[in-house]
Amino acid sequence: MADLVTSTAGLWFAVVLSGLYHGLNPGMGWPLAVSQALMESKPAALFRSLAALAVGHFAAMVLILLPFSALSSILTYERELRLGAGLLVIALGLYLLITRRHPRFLSRVPPHRLALWSFLVAIVHGAALMLVPIYLGLCGPEELEGGHLAVSELLLRNGGILIGVTVVHTGAMLIAGGGVAYAVYRWLGLKFLRQSWFDLEAIWALSLILVGVLGLATAGHA
Repeated sequence: MADLVTSTAGLWFAVVLSGLYHGLNPGMGWPLAVSQALMESKPAALFRSLAALAVGHFAAMVLILLPFSALSSILTYERELRLGAGLLVIALGLYLLITRRHPRFLSRVPPHRLALWSFLVAIVHGAALMLVPIYLGLCGPEELEGGHLAVSELLLRNGGILIGVTVVHTGAMLIAGGGVAYAVYRWLGLKFLRQSWFDLEAIWALSLILVGVLGLATAGHA
């Protein structure tokens, strides 16, 4: 089971699964897209809002993953980097589990700036950080016949993995969140939205801890 979780296929599955989870989570913004579409009475507003949410989420993923991509290419202590990333995600999960606080500045972001709101939410609530242990697991060391890969080659390879992870994750998020948003807008309506809004903070915090543990597991295979 451990080998499956830490395998390349298992890690890519985790990228997709985390994207679906982020998309289904109301806290990542799909109710805002529904609200915008209902106010404008235009289906196009729903898709425009979902696209803005996806852009913000994508930008947050790149911003958080980029420094780790560079570090994993130039540092000798790859195992320590993975352990540190795993512990960081676990610490954030424990913090959110204990405090249950929402940053007040997020409520002051204008509703029409969904890309900015999505970007800030992904940063503050750890959605971007959640991908770090998974990404580092995919950036395992590789060797050529003549020895280790050069730093420039590692940067290029890790950069490609970074873009792939971000695109796949954001695509999965858009499919899941967009599907729910369209169903609510087209068939289920506001009544479903009010009844289905429940607190996912504890589940979100626990998922961060779970991903952090996954990061520690992949570090053991480095």
